[in-house]
Amino acid sequence: MLQELVAAGVAVGSAGLVYLAASARIVKQYERGLVFRLGRVLNDVRRPGFTMVVPFVDRLRKVNMQIVTLPIPAQEGITRDNVTVRVDAVVYFKVVDPEAAIVNVEDYRFAVSQMAQTSLRSIIGKSDLDDLLSNREKLNQGLELMIDSPAVGWGVQIDRVEIKDVSLPDTMKRSMARQAEADRDRRARVINADAELQASRKLAEAAQVMSDAPAALQLRLLQTVVAVAAEKNSTLVLPFPVELLRFLEKAHQPAAAPQTGPAAAPRADSAPQADSAPGTGPARLNAPAPESIPPAPAPASVPGTGPVAAPASAARTAPDAEVAGEVTTS
Repeated sequence: MLQELVAAGVAVGSAGLVYLAASARIVKQYERGLVFRLGRVLNDVRRPGFTMVVPFVDRLRKVNMQIVTLPIPAQEGITRDNVTVRVDAVVYFKVVDPEAAIVNVEDYRFAVSQMAQTSLRSIIGKSDLDDLLSNREKLNQGLELMIDSPAVGWGVQIDRVEIKDVSLPDTMKRSMARQAEADRDRRARVINADAELQASRKLAEAAQVMSDAPAALQLRLLQTVVAVAAEKNSTLVLPFPVELLRFLEKAHQPAAAPQTGPAAAPRADSAPQADSAPGTGPARLNAPAPESIPPAPAPASVPGTGPVAAPASAARTAPDAEVAGEVTTS
């Protein structure tokens, strides 16, 4: 009798151990458990830790509650300004409702991936190339909103969406490089012109100061000479003052005899006087000639006539000499 009781106790204990082993489940900290009893989901979501289910009746489904990093394959599309690009992105999401993530959608990871690819192609077609390259934050927000709208019913929350890379054709890259180079060249020219304008204004002010103090120009000249000589050059270029040239020009003007009329009057002792005709005033002929050639006789003036011009032969006697003659009648 005692042996039968011991055998029955061992059998019951063994059955209990088998039942316990079959019904015991462990839910990790980052997981939640859904129990399906005869195909129906129970409202009680199992928390992390040790839990038990009915063997052969209940089935425990664990759902990961961690943030999932899902890369979006590169999508090729045409932007609004007709540029072909390839864009890839990454989506960060997590499950907030385990029951909806398991019941409402077959595979929430695949569903989020397909929705992200579709939304990315849609964003590419609605955006310009400049927005894809420089205004990514706005596009990320729009892409996140497009993915999150249907994902709410799946028990999934989109945490973040980032555009990783934008691939451009080689021809577009070369065109953008030429455009950037031209823009940099334009800015350099503008800066150089602005510098020249400022330098010209400063030079004008310096010239005004130097004009008030002429000695300043000489000091500046000496400074230039010192600066050039400090480089140990064999040739020294010394600027010639413009004021000295003006002084020499003014000094040379009184020495030159300007001709105010057709014939200039020379000195009185350089030409013989002609006899005056009766009834007329004294008539003088001023015709300088070289010493080797005697001057031609001057004709007398006829009464009632005007001034008598000197003969042309007197001018032809000396090609290198200037002939000036004038006859005056009183």
